[in-house]
Amino acid sequence: MSEQGKQAVKMAAMVAGSAAIGAGLGLLFAPQTGAETRRELNRYAKKAQVQATRWSRAIKSGIQEVADRTKRPVVEAA
Repeated sequence: MSEQGKQAVKMAAMVAGSAAIGAGLGLLFAPQTGAETRRELNRYAKKAQVQATRWSRAIKSGIQEVADRTKRPVVEAA
């Protein structure tokens, strides 16, 4: 895996970890009822799913672009 790919994986892992920590802290310090908290968590989970899908598509596109560049023949200037 290229260095750029490794960095993308690290960033995705950091974002996912941060989201999990933030959700846990939000549950611990939530000032509302359980039903309201579940409703908000459901909304948050849906937004996080959409964002994760967007990021995964962007990462996949970037990796594909790098792979395509490495497949192209290199033309040197004379």
